[in-house]
Amino acid sequence: MDITRLKLGILFYFNSSWMGGVNYIINVVNILNFLDDEDKPEITIFYSKDHIKNVVEINYPYLSLVEWQFPSILKGYLKSWISGKNAFVNDILSNYEFDGLYPLHDYPVRTISNTKMVAWYADLQHKYYPEFFTKLKILERTSRIKFILKNSNDLVVSSKAVADDFDKFFRFKENLNIHIFHFASVIDNLTLVSIEELRIKYNLPSEYFMISNQFYKHKNHKVLLDAIAILNEKGVRINLVFTGKLPDKADSQYIRDLYDVIISKHLNDQIKFLGIISRNEQLVLMKHSQAVLQPTLFEGWSTVIEDAISLQVPVIASNLPVNVEQLGQNGVYFDPHDPSELSSFLINYPQRNLEDVFYEEYPKRIKKSAEAFIKIFA
Repeated sequence: MDITRLKLGILFYFNSSWMGGVNYIINVVNILNFLDDEDKPEITIFYSKDHIKNVVEINYPYLSLVEWQFPSILKGYLKSWISGKNAFVNDILSNYEFDGLYPLHDYPVRTISNTKMVAWYADLQHKYYPEFFTKLKILERTSRIKFILKNSNDLVVSSKAVADDFDKFFRFKENLNIHIFHFASVIDNLTLVSIEELRIKYNLPSEYFMISNQFYKHKNHKVLLDAIAILNEKGVRINLVFTGKLPDKADSQYIRDLYDVIISKHLNDQIKFLGIISRNEQLVLMKHSQAVLQPTLFEGWSTVIEDAISLQVPVIASNLPVNVEQLGQNGVYFDPHDPSELSSFLINYPQRNLEDVFYEEYPKRIKKSAEAFIKIFA
């Protein structure tokens, strides 16, 4: 029997150093493997050349990959305003037929098309922590958002918390459809590497807490260091393993501040900075950790927490509304500005049983996420 499949185009051209966005796109496609075969759409990914290493990791039966030359943000907007056509997607729409196109970050002009074009915006962090951004970056983010709200009909956000922020900070037309899509993490190939090999490779202790965030200011690593320093004064030693991209600048003030704490509090032998490691290695280390720590000051929806949920790993997280939305009653929460409160959870944290189940069954949960994504284009 012939199956008429939904045809979706996926745009993959944002900054390749933004691992949250990279993992988002990869997971959006990979979750579709959990649908019944007749419900799986045809996917075409239009990717900029710096994402080739990411798209080749995607394993999906109805997938086409097209390397695409997207304009720079400034040139794309100028060309769009002059021509009256969206330079970021016009050639795609002219040469391909899709039921849906996602995610649009740039919507400089309104486009009339039979293709349902759906925008996505991760979060409004710049509204809460403008000090983490340059004035130019704030202007760019605000302008792109305003054009999305003006010219699009559909906007996806990753949490109710982000939807509430849009309602708080922006006005938008009544007929704009805002979809809350809780993306989920797909976990594959963990058997390719063993925890014993990784402990030897990275010289890790048998017990540790795991932190997997890029080293941005809002990720709030310092509170973790302060917490274990408090525990050291009580004679309790806690080990922390960090993964994630370090700042590009060798003279990063943020990293200097972290090392100042490590040195002054004599934490060297309790801290492991692994940098960027393979996703398989990261997930195996996470699976065997005592818990995942997520001290962030701001999130739209945490990929790290999604990974932990898929792996059935407990999470101790900052008490942000979005973290509570994501983990519910299964999370342990602390004030991200209070290392003493965090230390009180760590000092009595129970021994980990890898057989414990904290969250909904993995295949069922991923399939629900895939079904929710497909409904956006109905």
